Amino acid sequence: QVQLVESGGGLVQPGGSLRLSCAASGSILSINAMGWYRQAPGKERELVARITGGSTTNYADSVKGRFTISRDNAKNTVYLQMNSLKPEDTAVYYCNQVVFTAAPLRTVNAWGQGTLVTVSS
Repeated sequence: QVQLVESGGGLVQPGGSLRLSCAASGSILSINAMGWYRQAPGKERELVARITGGSTTNYADSVKGRFTISRDNAKNTVYLQMNSLKPEDTAVYYCNQVVFTAAPLRTVNAWGQGTLVTVSS
């Protein structure tokens, strides 16, 4: 069993910054890819940023240069630093981690519960 707990969402003015965190817990042997997705009202969930086990990153074109994804393997945590936020970044942000668990031995595609980010003046 793997649990992901997200934090850091909230209300911010355009041009502001937020940092999201997502910590995994449970019977974890290792974590491969970690990522952040978002879903705005009436839209499909989309990839925002992803970081592999080797720390290779990729970003949606809409957030390149503004968002930075990073990971702390010792804490089983992934972060998303969001700068220069725009109203169109408003969405529920979901964390995703691909976790190799010890008991039972298997790979789990785990999701967080989502955290709301609202960019508005």
